[in-house]
Amino acid sequence: MSAEVNPVATHYMPIFITPPGQTDVLMVVTAGFLLVAVVAFGLLFLRLHTLPERMAHRGHKLQFEIVAVLCLIALFTHNHAFWIVALLLALIELPDFGGWMGRIAGGVERIAGTKPPGVTAESSGGEGREDAIAREEAANPPTREAQGRSVKDKELTHA
Repeated sequence: MSAEVNPVATHYMPIFITPPGQTDVLMVVTAGFLLVAVVAFGLLFLRLHTLPERMAHRGHKLQFEIVAVLCLIALFTHNHAFWIVALLLALIELPDFGGWMGRIAGGVERIAGTKPPGVTAESSGGEGREDAIAREEAANPPTREAQGRSVKDKELTHA
C-alpha cells in the first residue's frame, strides 16, 4: 500500500480527525472530562442533600435523628418536601424538655430520699444517703435558720 493521499480528499484535516489505527485523543479527553463531571456532580448533589443533617449535627440538636431520617427519605423518594422539612427542623432550636425534667425528677428523688431505678450502691460509689446529704451540704452551706435544724426536720419541711 502506498501512503498517498487520495486526490479528491482535502489536504488539510482538523486535529480531531485521527488517522486509522491511532488513538482518538479527543474521545479519551471527552470521556475523562465526562467521568470527572459526573463524579463531581454526584458529590455536590450528595453534599447538598446532607446539608440539613450536617447542620443539625454541628448544632448538637435534639432532633438530629429525625432530620437524618427525613434526609434519607428525601434521597430515596425524590420528594423534595421531606428535604425542606428536614432543613427547617435543622434550623429550629427545640427546647430540651428531657434535661430539665430529668433534673426535676432527680431533685424530687433526692428530697424523698430514694434512689432512681437502676442505681445500686456500687454504681453510686458506695455512698449512703447520709454521705450524699453531707456532700450536698458541704457544697451548699445552710442558711442561718436552717443551721439549727436536723436532717429529719429539713426533710419534713420539704414534704
